[in-house]
Amino acid sequence: MSSDPVTLMVARRVARGRYRDFLSWLEEGRALAADFGGYLGSGVLAPPPDDDEYQIIFRFRDAETLGTWEHSASRRAWLARGQGLFEAPQEHRATGLDHWFQPAGSAAPPRWKQAIAIWLAFFPVSLGFQLLFGESLAGLPLVPRVLASTLMLTPVMVFLFIPLSTRLLGPWLRGEVASLPRLARRLRA
Repeated sequence: MSSDPVTLMVARRVARGRYRDFLSWLEEGRALAADFGGYLGSGVLAPPPDDDEYQIIFRFRDAETLGTWEHSASRRAWLARGQGLFEAPQEHRATGLDHWFQPAGSAAPPRWKQAIAIWLAFFPVSLGFQLLFGESLAGLPLVPRVLASTLMLTPVMVFLFIPLSTRLLGPWLRGEVASLPRLARRLRA
């Protein structure tokens, strides 16, 4: 088994009229996963205004700890409680960083595109962090200052901004030139 962190990405379309129930159920599942050994975190990407598919990300230390959670009785009971709240579930597992860039059944984009997508997420978040906390951390020696900033920024980047960047840039990352007008509409919304 791989000893690299493993990410389970789940896409679920919310059943009509069940958004509030779905979101409560989703938070219950995230709290449940947090009780399992090897849990590294989870995140939720809400759909754009014209869609109803949520992207849910669960990250575990390795394939074994993810498997323990996936095959647990408590997760099965949680999934059973979710019946009727969502439609068309899709799941995809990924190891390492490739999970951000390689949806199931597709090739990973070139590394230069991956680097641009990460930079487009990292630059504004780093800039905002410096504007908010730069002065208060400036008096610290270099190592504690970098330690504090990376401890605060890494989870925000990993669970929110990099997945958001790759989702918004998905058509460009996959080379779908015809999808670029749709991307422009997403960015304006």
